[in-house]
Amino acid sequence: MIATRPAPPQTRFVLPDGLQASMPPEHRGIARDGVRLLVARPGGVSHHRFHELAALLEPGDLLVVNTSATLPAAVTGHRPDGSAALVHVAGWLDTAAWIVELRRADNRGAEPGIGAGDVVHLPARVTLTLRRPHPDEGARSSRLWVADVTPPTGAVTYLAGHGRPITYSHHVGSWALSDHQNVYADEPGSAEMASAGRPFTLQLLMRLMAAGVSIAPVTLHSGVSSAEFHEPPAPERYAVPESTARLAGATRAAGRRVVAVGTTVVRALETVADADGAVHQGRGWTDLVLSPQRPPRVANGLITGLHLPESSHLLLLEAVAGPELVRAAYEAAVELRYLWHEFGDSMLFLP
Repeated sequence: MIATRPAPPQTRFVLPDGLQASMPPEHRGIARDGVRLLVARPGGVSHHRFHELAALLEPGDLLVVNTSATLPAAVTGHRPDGSAALVHVAGWLDTAAWIVELRRADNRGAEPGIGAGDVVHLPARVTLTLRRPHPDEGARSSRLWVADVTPPTGAVTYLAGHGRPITYSHHVGSWALSDHQNVYADEPGSAEMASAGRPFTLQLLMRLMAAGVSIAPVTLHSGVSSAEFHEPPAPERYAVPESTARLAGATRAAGRRVVAVGTTVVRALETVADADGAVHQGRGWTDLVLSPQRPPRVANGLITGLHLPESSHLLLLEAVAGPELVRAAYEAAVELRYLWHEFGDSMLFLP
């Protein structure tokens, strides 16, 4: 099933210049868990630092984190005419078929005018041949393509030897892969970091557990950042273990909060949830698109980074917290000059 194009989010704002975090906070003299944290509840918004999270949650709450680890998913190759080709590896179907995005030479958007049969030669004598758009095979144009890989090559192993972390125009400089990782990440598979979890430190996790907050894992391997202006998320590979499903059910039954760390976690949990909110273990590919028309049934709290204007991620925030609260949070974030993107500040939505 192909995800349908959702309606635009109700949250509207203009992102002023200078509010895009261009480097990790540690490179700006701020601790990983020292970024700002805007807390939005039905009664209003308040402002904190991320390391205060244990005091903002309650005993019996459940935090669900995404343990997918970031791959060095950017590789520079060349076209048959010798021109450079920047490839972002968004995922893979198997060793003979990767999901890729070809970027402009300046990395400012997808390469235009590409089509089936186009070839890119990568280091170590690996060749990509574009086969079909992904996920909609009948699309006239697409950012993502399924590419045949010759010879068949495991993406995780290949990228470990030849790739580098994906960066974009808002970044200044480049950093080690560890700067693009969450401290609890343990299964390589994401093209880009599940960035809502980046501010966590091992010390903060210990304080949360000491405060009676449970922590449970899911895995969702996220692809490349979706284009803005309402593009729905592409299908992604996920796994929800039985232990997490059981904890989520027990937390809901006790009347406590299930707080998802990131939109990827919400997507994974809701993929295996019944209409009544019962959670089951499961794994596979999900093309679920959450919105106010299909709100979450399990997660009623959300930790998230700050998303760009008209991003489809805003719809998921509105589905969890309601459009009015999301709008108030973003108005406050703009006014107080919170920082956007994966190295920026955070928000916590609570019921």
